[in-house]
Amino acid sequence: MDKVVISVPSAIPMVAITGPADSYLRQFEKAFAHLTITVRGNEFIVRGEESEIQTFRSLVNELLAVIRGGQDLTDDSVRRSITMMVNGTGDHPAEVLSLNILSNRGKTIRPKTANQKRYVEAIDQNTITFGIGPAGTGKTYLAMAKAVQALQAKQVNRIILTRPAVEAGERLGFLPGTLHEKIDPYLRPLFDALHDMVDPDAIPRLMSAGTIEVAPLAYMRGRTLNDSFIILDEAQNTSPEQMKMFLTRLGFGSKMVITGDITQVDLPGNVQSGLRIVNGILDGVDDIAFMELNSEDVVRHRLVSHIVDAYASWDADRGARTTVRHVHRNN
Repeated sequence: MDKVVISVPSAIPMVAITGPADSYLRQFEKAFAHLTITVRGNEFIVRGEESEIQTFRSLVNELLAVIRGGQDLTDDSVRRSITMMVNGTGDHPAEVLSLNILSNRGKTIRPKTANQKRYVEAIDQNTITFGIGPAGTGKTYLAMAKAVQALQAKQVNRIILTRPAVEAGERLGFLPGTLHEKIDPYLRPLFDALHDMVDPDAIPRLMSAGTIEVAPLAYMRGRTLNDSFIILDEAQNTSPEQMKMFLTRLGFGSKMVITGDITQVDLPGNVQSGLRIVNGILDGVDDIAFMELNSEDVVRHRLVSHIVDAYASWDADRGARTTVRHVHRNN
């Protein structure tokens, strides 16, 4: 059994890395159960296998880099950093947690997982990016942040946010009220995210000028969208024809992000999801990226990731039982 002393610079209070009431330290002990971790002054005394000690040392160095960058650690950021290091994917928590996308009213928006960082980088590097994953993985929120960032940097002249109004069958003319009242229930999540990133007082002015447009997918037909950052949300609820219609709206100087969760399709039973089949259609086409996010990327309450995993397991078991029943009937 090896013994290693890991020193924390005196300029950094030990509580910054062990956490309030040693909450981060308890996370270390749980994740590195085969190590004995003791704190003495500004030092970790660690006993155990050399390889695991080195992983823990790397984790401490990454967390110190985050602190030196001016960020306070949280239970969530420590938990995600541990996951990155223990998984051994080569991702660096300090790089992930320090990638600032947008700041507004004292709040900074940044990726929280390695997959989210890759998703943000894919948006930067490609004209069309698909973000596919379960609820809470930040796929729409981060796309919105990149759109606002692009607008502020004058890389585009406007932001267009759209989603299919499936519950209304896109037949909005048959709903009561003004256009705004008709579409508000379907577009409200996009407005909510927008209010986190843009001064709420400025939003009506930007929408009135056409700089920000929020509209149902049906209103995209027949248009060519130039110099725009266009986000299609809830894309699992598009038909193949609607997906093709949307993608072919792409104009010069524009960027598209398409987000959705293929496990939550609300289309009628006989309608295929355009998001489910588009990867097979566009696979290998240059300047188009498909990014998969999963339960580890969920940034809502930690229980949400467990719920996502539980439902995925249940769906898999149900599919297996259905296959067995089908085989038995055929025999």
